[in-house]
Amino acid sequence: MRTKDKRRHDHSNFSFKIIPMMHDNPLLPYFRNPYKLLQAAGLKQGQHVLEVGCGPGYFTIPAANLVGTEGVVYAVDVHPRAIERVKEKIANAGIQNVKLMLTSAADTQLPGQSIDLVFLFGLRYIAGGLENVLSELHRIIKPGDVLSFEQTRGSAKRLIEEVERKGFRYAGNQSRIFIVQG
Repeated sequence: MRTKDKRRHDHSNFSFKIIPMMHDNPLLPYFRNPYKLLQAAGLKQGQHVLEVGCGPGYFTIPAANLVGTEGVVYAVDVHPRAIERVKEKIANAGIQNVKLMLTSAADTQLPGQSIDLVFLFGLRYIAGGLENVLSELHRIIKPGDVLSFEQTRGSAKRLIEEVERKGFRYAGNQSRIFIVQG
């Protein structure tokens, strides 16, 4: 492994060790309730949902509960430790409707127009680059269905312009959740 790649990998492992400490904090749902945010994003019973950047799974189990046994949550992350952590959580919770994907959201290999809703929450960096990810998401979202972003930082106006350039239409926001349609 080249030195630059090794440093990036070491930094990524360090970051991943910190993220679960925050996301597994039992007080966090009082300040950042995953159910309320996911409901604002539009999750409903029976949907096929893609979670981009599942990390340690803070939103994965609530999403699985909201879509119910008739729905499916595809939880995508590029970090193997994230996928392993979510695998443990869903096994402990007895959840059957989550499909884990160790891949970039820029190349999901899901069938075209197979997803009802995509959500990207808490991501400051998107593996594969936002432009490539948006192209893939536009391909897999059913026409007229929803892509939801959580406002984290940066310009909301610039984010809206970028998603609209990729064929989505801004439909509004609830709290910090931006809704665009495919």
